[in-house]
Amino acid sequence: MKKITIVGGGAAALLFAAHIDTTKYKVTLCEQKKTLGRKFLVAGEGGLNLTYETNLASLIKPYVPNEFMAPIVSQFTNKDLIRWLENLDVPTFVGSSNRVFPERGIKPIEVLNKITSYIAGKDVQIRLNTQWLGWDKEGYLRFDKGLKIDSDIVVFALGGASWKVTGSDGAWKEKFEEKGINVQPLRAANCAFEVAWGEEFIGAHEGKPLKNIALTFGNQKVKGELSISKFGLEGNAIYALSREIQMTLLLRKEAIVHLDLKPGLTIAQLKAKYNGSRQTKVTSVLSKELNLDRTSIGLLKQFCDKNTFSNPDLLLHTVKAVPIKLKSPGPLDEAISTMGGIALDEVDPNFQIKKMANSYAIGEMLDWYAPTGGYLLQGCFSMGFALANFLNGLNVEE
Repeated sequence: MKKITIVGGGAAALLFAAHIDTTKYKVTLCEQKKTLGRKFLVAGEGGLNLTYETNLASLIKPYVPNEFMAPIVSQFTNKDLIRWLENLDVPTFVGSSNRVFPERGIKPIEVLNKITSYIAGKDVQIRLNTQWLGWDKEGYLRFDKGLKIDSDIVVFALGGASWKVTGSDGAWKEKFEEKGINVQPLRAANCAFEVAWGEEFIGAHEGKPLKNIALTFGNQKVKGELSISKFGLEGNAIYALSREIQMTLLLRKEAIVHLDLKPGLTIAQLKAKYNGSRQTKVTSVLSKELNLDRTSIGLLKQFCDKNTFSNPDLLLHTVKAVPIKLKSPGPLDEAISTMGGIALDEVDPNFQIKKMANSYAIGEMLDWYAPTGGYLLQGCFSMGFALANFLNGLNVEE
């Protein structure tokens, strides 16, 4: 029986271990932390967003590069994931914005325990507190405490470089580069972006939300929510644009996004409300007639000059497109996910590293991108399934 060693214990590794045929392979999973799926649990602190409820074409569309991810996600879709979880006694529900969560009352740790119990029941050997250090001269996998493992097949699922406390620290990058493998720089994705707020504005509005807004960058427009922090802007609306913003910031010192404070109303409708008001003060009109809160009005004052704020036509156009300059992405360790990793031309369609026979890489350590909303976990889950499905189909005697 051939031996498979999984290095890493995150979402991609767990789904691979859950679907690999243990009647054909002897499987060992090595995780450097004392528990599996720590980033999985951190992601669930605000509600465990497992996937996104939509048709397959729409599910695939946001992934970059699409031509790489489309066949992977198609093998194990959102519907497949939901059915698989239901078989583990983890029912789900569709929440706001079509995001899929475990049924109310089911905690993330309970979901993780269901998955890990299923894996343990398949006779997968799990070695915790086992840190991978690289390879020895003979090519054996080398771990701390003097452990060496000779494996027929190795599956690397070492994650990106955000939330280092979970073990996802990107320390593997140099080890692969020493093997001549092209690893793209690991950068923050789905992250906050820095804004040079005025002291008076941030003193009054730090921590305040901006709900039911739309954010535009280039030719992309995203509806959602934002939160104002001392550092800048964060929230699902800006996360969805983070890849494009990052690409711009690599070339320029700043990127400008446009914030629509009233995406449900046209300029004409705003003008009708404004012109029909009996209020004499501009702030009163904005508050009572346009239903803008103090933070939204504060934003307008922050980014409008006096002439614009006192000119209804200019002001209302700004309500629909507040120009906000972004200076830099938030810290890598605080990002929800990372961009970069092993270049995709370094792996074949079945995730095998071309320069390392019988070694595979899956999950966030590959150079692909997904927005928040369940897409990142779905992508990792799909990769784990797809690789297991491929290896299950091999003639193990070969």
